Amino acid sequence: MSGTEHSIAFGPYSAIITARGGALRELQFQGRHLVVTFGPDGEIPDYRGVICAPWPNRLADGTYSYAGRSFGAALNEPERGTALHGLLTGVEWELRGHTADSVTLAGTVEAGQAYPAGLDVAVTYSLSADGLSATVLTRNTGTETAPYGVCPHPYLVAGSSPLDEWTLELPAREFLAVSAERLLPEGIQPVDGHEFDFRTPRRLGAVKIDHAFTGIVRGEGGLAAVRVLDPAGTGVELEWDANWPWVQVHTADKPAGKDRLGLAVEPMTCPPDAFNSGTDLAHLAPGESHEAGWTIRALS
Repeated sequence: MSGTEHSIAFGPYSAIITARGGALRELQFQGRHLVVTFGPDGEIPDYRGVICAPWPNRLADGTYSYAGRSFGAALNEPERGTALHGLLTGVEWELRGHTADSVTLAGTVEAGQAYPAGLDVAVTYSLSADGLSATVLTRNTGTETAPYGVCPHPYLVAGSSPLDEWTLELPAREFLAVSAERLLPEGIQPVDGHEFDFRTPRRLGAVKIDHAFTGIVRGEGGLAAVRVLDPAGTGVELEWDANWPWVQVHTADKPAGKDRLGLAVEPMTCPPDAFNSGTDLAHLAPGESHEAGWTIRALS
């Protein structure tokens, strides 16, 4: 069940955050949805809005070695033989603070068979005239150094037109090719000449994406943004800071009736299966913290 939830508002913006998974259930601007929502009861579909930690995306076979020890996590994506999106997506997060325009929730990872150390993972969502800003602050509460990665998992909604008609701007020079059956990494490729090149904004059309992108083109202050625009003139932007060298983009291709409802845009501190490849993996020593932030705002 999605369970307890917390509402916040500022000016034309409003949001609902659930204790389950620290998830962004709803974000509206002047009554217009900016993310794909889900109901207050039942399981969270498609990991909508959750915080994925201590690893984002897929961990092959749910296994990895670290500091000479072997670890194994439950395969929550058994059809592909992977452990998907970490250890906290189904956990009830603790309320740490709640005001009219902000809320802080925290999830706890315990040391054990799946992970070498305890973690305190706190997410703060706050609304302002600039939109919804969020920060994940994670501290190693254990006695061992531990690998770490994180990502949020919102599905953006540009407007009422079908996703195929939206215009996408994605400032990435490279993408991570993946295997067809398991969606596990096979190597980095340039977007030049590829259907995934959206550095110049263009219509999404029928292209299907479920890939991690890197080589991010950044602006002032190391910020980067993905933007989607509806033909009617509405849109939404997700901007992230330099602590996220990757971004996963997914066109939410599903069976008929639930197909392509939004565009998942997930800044990631490391790529899929980083616990095995080591690529851009953070290593948190006891007492050490990691912080990263992002913002979702309406475009018009």
